[in-house]
Amino acid sequence: MASGFFALLDDIALLMDDVAVASKVAAKKTAGVLGDDLAVNAAKASGFEASRELPVLWAITKGSLINKVIIVPLLLLLNYYFPQIIVPILLLGALFLSYEGAHGVWGYLFPHEASHNEEPMSEKEKIRSAIITDFILSIEIVLIALASVDGLDATKQAVVVSLIAVGATVGVYGLVALLVRLDDIGYALAKGQKEGSFKYRFGMVLVRSLPFFIKLLSIVGIAAMLLVAGGIFMHHIDILHKIAHNAHIPQLIAESLFALLIGAIVMLLIDAPKALYSYLRKKG
Repeated sequence: MASGFFALLDDIALLMDDVAVASKVAAKKTAGVLGDDLAVNAAKASGFEASRELPVLWAITKGSLINKVIIVPLLLLLNYYFPQIIVPILLLGALFLSYEGAHGVWGYLFPHEASHNEEPMSEKEKIRSAIITDFILSIEIVLIALASVDGLDATKQAVVVSLIAVGATVGVYGLVALLVRLDDIGYALAKGQKEGSFKYRFGMVLVRSLPFFIKLLSIVGIAAMLLVAGGIFMHHIDILHKIAHNAHIPQLIAESLFALLIGAIVMLLIDAPKALYSYLRKKG
């Protein structure tokens, strides 16, 4: 009885060792997408009234956890029983990200036109948009983690991928919460300090730099979506990789250009009919 118990402990220890090693490898391979996830979601979670920032962020975080609960078992099952579907899923996600990225670029190039033609999004719509974007990026994170543990058995794969998925949500949204509350941190540092002191000046720098920082995160978020989408397109569509190689285009530039071009096409197919419908309604 005792020997069986200690054998079980040995099995658990061996499992945890394998999981720890595999988790480190998976974390390194997903680090790039996690950085993109941070930039995208920081941009998505900003722009709300100060009193609503943390409640909105908590709502997005809960949505992200639900995304992981859906994505992890689904992709594990698909990878085991029907691996051929994985690439089409990735490409569909890349289409969405390229559309979002192209939409963001259009908004920066033609801000007045965008503001006139689009109604401002409500808080619920912004939360929904952030959760949808998180869903797409979560698929990419989980698939990269899954590919990094391809040689392990199903149990270890499930444990490693689950740890990476949960860690991604906690880590990313913990950092986002810190970023969007930089002004509060600044005020707390400056409070009660002399105006010429280092703490006061540093605190006020945080407060004054927040709008610029949020703007920068928005730009980085758009670039991140395009890079993630472009990387998926180039990795899975051979002709795009050949075009970039033959034209001697650097990889990052090629990924951005292909994603922007494909996103513009998707945007045209989706937004043009809506704009035409809206125009005809106004005329009628």
